[in-house]
Amino acid sequence: MNSGHPVAHGAQRPPAICLLGPTAAGKTDLAVQIVQRFPCDIISVDSAQIYREMDIGTGKPDAATLARAPHRLIDFLDPAQAYSASRFREDALREMQQIHAAGRIPLLVGGTMLYFRALRDGLADMPASDEGVRQRILLTAEKEGWAAVHAQLAQVDPESAARIHPNDPQRLQRALEIYLVSGETMSAFHRREMRQQARDSLPFTLHFFALQPDDRAVLHDRIARRFRGMLEQGLVAEVERLYARGDLNLGMPSMRAVGYRQVWRHIAGELSFDAMVEQGIIATRQLAKRQITWMRSWDNLHSFNSEDPETQSLLLNLIDGIAI
Repeated sequence: MNSGHPVAHGAQRPPAICLLGPTAAGKTDLAVQIVQRFPCDIISVDSAQIYREMDIGTGKPDAATLARAPHRLIDFLDPAQAYSASRFREDALREMQQIHAAGRIPLLVGGTMLYFRALRDGLADMPASDEGVRQRILLTAEKEGWAAVHAQLAQVDPESAARIHPNDPQRLQRALEIYLVSGETMSAFHRREMRQQARDSLPFTLHFFALQPDDRAVLHDRIARRFRGMLEQGLVAEVERLYARGDLNLGMPSMRAVGYRQVWRHIAGELSFDAMVEQGIIATRQLAKRQITWMRSWDNLHSFNSEDPETQSLLLNLIDGIAI
């Protein structure tokens, strides 16, 4: 266990618990245990679970789990709609205030690190999305690949290109879009962020905990079993229903979610079933790698090995000190 800095309350600010981790690390199961022991209410921090009609591939908790531990900020947006990190911050703070007003503690659980960062640091006032520019970028990616988009970004915003992996299409698209729309780089906008001001003005003290296996091979095995399990539960049929709607496409954030993109391409006849399974597992591993990379740079993070039988009791003891 990497204990980080001691857990301590900020002056007169109520606590909020944040449980981060890569996909398939077991965050939901642990969150349910926390809710059953402490007066906590869960807020999902997941950019895919926000969407309705997308249950299996997003790993959304089942009805029995939600009955024991209700989740806020899941299942409220149509897949054709867009959602942003800034909107998440607004929504999460509203939910956190409601939970605190009820005499309980917010428990934020998920793997969308950009949302956690937006909550903690605030966001620069980025330009609004431009659908025409986004479609042009997507067309380039379809014709030449995302590596070509990454190379284009590297020419105009080398700082962002160095931070963003060529296999991260959503962030690549947004970074290049910002430059094409505004003439300024995402890096320049980020430099103008008042991070400490955002942290100081946050009405909660955030306590960050991470759950991940120490052995990457264990995580890879869990990811493969999880993806195959989703297929057995009916993931292809779920995506077929989305495909049949006629108003969705692979340029939308909802359909770029890991697993959905690969199954969509299988339904469209672009991938065989076996290739879809292989690419779905690889894409999920790449997502987990990016999530772990984000966590390595996180301040004040208490990290726990998800495979250690002592982890649950150690984490619950730490939370006990916060919840008093």
